[in-house]
Amino acid sequence: MPMRLGRDVVERWYKNPIITIEHVPFACNTVFNAAATKLGDEYILLLRIEDLAGRSVFALARSEDGYHFSVDPQPALEPSKEEPFRSYERRGIEDPRITYLEGAYYIMYTAYSRYGARLALCRTTDFKTYERLGLISEPENKDGCLFPRKINGRYVRLDRPYGGGIGNIWLSYSDDLLHWGDSEVVMTTRGGFWDADRIGASAPPIETEHGWLEIYHGVKNTSAGPIYRMGAALLDLDNPAKVLCRSAVPILTPREYYERVGDVGNVVFSCGAIMEDGGKIKIYYGAADTCICLGFADVEMLIDRCRVDSDGEDLE
Repeated sequence: MPMRLGRDVVERWYKNPIITIEHVPFACNTVFNAAATKLGDEYILLLRIEDLAGRSVFALARSEDGYHFSVDPQPALEPSKEEPFRSYERRGIEDPRITYLEGAYYIMYTAYSRYGARLALCRTTDFKTYERLGLISEPENKDGCLFPRKINGRYVRLDRPYGGGIGNIWLSYSDDLLHWGDSEVVMTTRGGFWDADRIGASAPPIETEHGWLEIYHGVKNTSAGPIYRMGAALLDLDNPAKVLCRSAVPILTPREYYERVGDVGNVVFSCGAIMEDGGKIKIYYGAADTCICLGFADVEMLIDRCRVDSDGEDLE
């Protein structure tokens, strides 16, 4: 497939955006952010879509090649009408991440209500039926994603609790996927850098021989508003709370019109990436909270960028 080279490590597909509101077969306000996985040979995106009531729901998009998607005619998941989920999903379900783990697909997402944002978990084996497992954090917490295997005998997740006006990336452990603890901070914001004001996990961690590759997002506030960019970090395979290296410059920044102009301008935000043969990654990302786009990256290039940039220090 032809690709358009840019000024970022991540290369944009020349036919971006791949999904817009015109591709959604039911009435909605906008489409943005997509979890990504493969079910056999089929590419699956779980889209966050804002319905006409202003709540976020999830819709399923399918593709044979990872480029051209069709969206199912009805939402796959909507805010629950059953307790205990109903009370905490009244204002929507947001930003899913999919991890294939022990023979099932686990979807970690944000449950949003008047009480704030908290993490929830559901499971599917076929993307036809879904089982809600539990509400697995207190507020304010979001950007949760599972590691694709146990580490030292326990399940592990990244998340983004928000406290003191700061959002950093944390790590927690569990024996049953429902009760989490032994939490510790993994990465923090960096004053003066592109990720100075808020960071969070994007795609679920990707295992490489060098470590866990984590594609994350960072926010820097400017006089014209916040700018959302993407970066990368490498975490230790046996102790993922240990950061081996981290990019000092973004791997993707809003440059194109569809990334800069939309419901929320100057945003590139990923919830999912798919590893392909030959060490290539397809990164699916929301642009300006208005459409879904596709980018390409080489795993070794991302790791090299982390290593080259890892000497960055706080500029304050």
